[in-house]
Amino acid sequence: MSIQPGLVVLFGSGETSASGRRVYDRLLRCLAAPIRAVVLETPAGFEPNSAQVAGRVADFLRQRLQNYQPQVTIVPARKRNTPFSPDDPHIVGPLLDANMIFTGPGSPTYAVRQLQGSLAWHYLIARHRLGATVVLASAMAIAASACALPVYEIYKVGEDPHWKPGLDFFGPYGLSLAFIPHWNNAEGGADLDTSRCFMGQPRFEQLRDMLPPEVTIVGLDEHTALIMDLAAGRCRVMGAGAVTLLRRGVELRRESGQIFPATELGCFHLPEPGAGLPPDVWQAVRAAQARPAASPEAQPPSQVLALVAEREAARARGDWQVADALRAQIEAHGWRISDTPQGPRLDAMDSEAEATGPASSPADP
Repeated sequence: MSIQPGLVVLFGSGETSASGRRVYDRLLRCLAAPIRAVVLETPAGFEPNSAQVAGRVADFLRQRLQNYQPQVTIVPARKRNTPFSPDDPHIVGPLLDANMIFTGPGSPTYAVRQLQGSLAWHYLIARHRLGATVVLASAMAIAASACALPVYEIYKVGEDPHWKPGLDFFGPYGLSLAFIPHWNNAEGGADLDTSRCFMGQPRFEQLRDMLPPEVTIVGLDEHTALIMDLAAGRCRVMGAGAVTLLRRGVELRRESGQIFPATELGCFHLPEPGAGLPPDVWQAVRAAQARPAASPEAQPPSQVLALVAEREAARARGDWQVADALRAQIEAHGWRISDTPQGPRLDAMDSEAEATGPASSPADP
């Protein structure tokens, strides 16, 4: 079996801007309807308002791309060993049916810690190899690198320049890449060089010298996207700026509108279908793809999944009153929850009457 991976899109910034919308237009024209989009919340999971961060992206997709009628689900896989774990099959289940997966704002190093080896990350990789489009923006573009830049630790905390191991999304394709969004950032004005993702050029030269020689640096200008068609082995630049490639002492600049071969990034090749994935996960994702797509009504929305996770947390601490109240909220959304040895199971109620129950009478017990 050979794979036919979907597109991968990396934003330097502007993933929810007018320029970003033009990129999505190109992506969605390549996808078969219905568009089942998932927003993976993990990179922002440490923030108290991570739900709002993911919600803004989801609202952008629903409102600005309404001509495509995308079905958008938020996956609140915020932190391991919590009710919102990226290893929880209930939480990350919507990834199995997604044909577009977005993940972006937050912290690169936090995203790596939470996603490395997780069920969510394995689902994302498997779905991509089976044709789903993956959109990586800002923090997640860095996290997907072979070597991830710890932006906050250096720029905000003052740690010495260094790299962290990344999720290495492109390693199985023979590519060792380090993505640097905000490549041409100029927020510091004349007084402070904030280019190279706020590192500044002099400090970034130190960082460049620390990388193994096989790593290619991919600098993504702001409001610019790199679209990688791995099945065809080519890349396209879209947006307001350019993409800069630094490889073995050679610098190449690819302007918006240019197409170039993936071999400019390294020794590109397509991987074996399940390379780097647990065999059971690969088989499960393939089996899910073979099933007829469920109707939107049969898929629990993100708010229901969040209520289920909150109920599990309440049950774990013995707060049965809160758990019962959350069950009622879940049922009010039209879903029946059953507690099984494998965990909670959700089933769509057949009708509004079942959700609300029959009218009671004085004779009812």
